[in-house]
Amino acid sequence: MSKSYLEGVLAKDLTEAGIPFEREAKLIKGRRFSYDFYFPAYRLIAEIEGGTWSKHHKSRHTEPEGFERDCEKYNEATIAGFSVLRFTSTMVTSNKLIAVTTIARFIAEEEKRGEEEAHS
Repeated sequence: MSKSYLEGVLAKDLTEAGIPFEREAKLIKGRRFSYDFYFPAYRLIAEIEGGTWSKHHKSRHTEPEGFERDCEKYNEATIAGFSVLRFTSTMVTSNKLIAVTTIARFIAEEEKRGEEEAHS
């Protein structure tokens, strides 16, 4: 499965769930990298880690240099105040909709926190 295929699956599932998102968002000034999915209202980033279960297909995410670049990318997002959720290919393609459910749970918790802060 290619990463673009996985991104397409997640985009379709998010759209069907009514969760708005941006794709390939460049969020860190002065950096070239982009993030797979961005949910601006919640400062949430979702990244798909392709090739995590493949024994025969190498992925840049699982090679040492690629893994290191991904760590840098996620750290930069965290330092800038974003939350990052990471998903394997199985979490995106399973019939349990693990990725979409996790994103929806994050959003629900953020909205709950916002309501609690507004009432305190």
